[in-house]
Amino acid sequence: MSTTSATALPDGGLRSPGAGLVTLDPVHTALLRGLDDLLTGLAARHGAPEVTGPPLLAAEGLARLDYFRNFPHLGVGAGTFAPESLDGLAGGEPPAGLPLRPTGHLLPSATCYGLLLSLEDRDVGEDGLRLSATGRCFRNETHYDGLRRLWGFHMREVLYLGTREGALEHLEQGAEFVRETAGRLGLDLTRATADDPFYDRGGSRARLMALDPVKHEFSAPDGTAIASVNRHRNFFGERLGIRAGSHGPAYSACVAFGVERWVHAMILAHGSAERALDRLRAAARDL
Repeated sequence: MSTTSATALPDGGLRSPGAGLVTLDPVHTALLRGLDDLLTGLAARHGAPEVTGPPLLAAEGLARLDYFRNFPHLGVGAGTFAPESLDGLAGGEPPAGLPLRPTGHLLPSATCYGLLLSLEDRDVGEDGLRLSATGRCFRNETHYDGLRRLWGFHMREVLYLGTREGALEHLEQGAEFVRETAGRLGLDLTRATADDPFYDRGGSRARLMALDPVKHEFSAPDGTAIASVNRHRNFFGERLGIRAGSHGPAYSACVAFGVERWVHAMILAHGSAERALDRLRAAARDL
């Protein structure tokens, strides 16, 4: 009977593939997966089923949601090599010098966009709807910084669509879950108003947001925002024709977790990935 031993990583560990990109080693991977499992607790409390969003989003759909008006700098487009590039590729030419053809699609920058677009012209009913998903998200940032700011990362979201009162309750319960989970993990987080709404920043909506903030972030001691609660009012319900029965256009809200940022916050708090993983496992056992 043969036994299999764990394969050791080479000296120096795994290299970063480039700016804003990381390959997580086994300990960091265990942290990432374990934290995502722990964060599904919010969905479990609400009975929110797990779904998987699309890997690409139509630019036309995002335009209808004012995405490009608000976040023109963040979008990461998907392209294919133009037909005239194929002979060059086959002949060994450097890909970077060959033309690409736009597909009309972008990589998601937040998990909820794909879920919301998938509910267009649907009725979520009088009691509303909750969904939970983790998606790979991508953002074209001005700079990248370890696990704090990545080009590609995982975002766990729990999305609610229904009534105004239901959306407010969802966010209150979400904020309480963030505080409770942070305490269980030994994380010291601060809550503050954020200024990047999902919709038009101009005119009356900008003034309304100043009086009635729609986004709050929870940050680690070094300023890294690792979770947020986001109130969309009935913006997506109106733009996408999503109804909540007799209540009319659905109100929506989401609680979002940047999972790699939770890994960063755990290491910051506990000093190493190994000690952070020990704390995570102890917290999971106590549930």
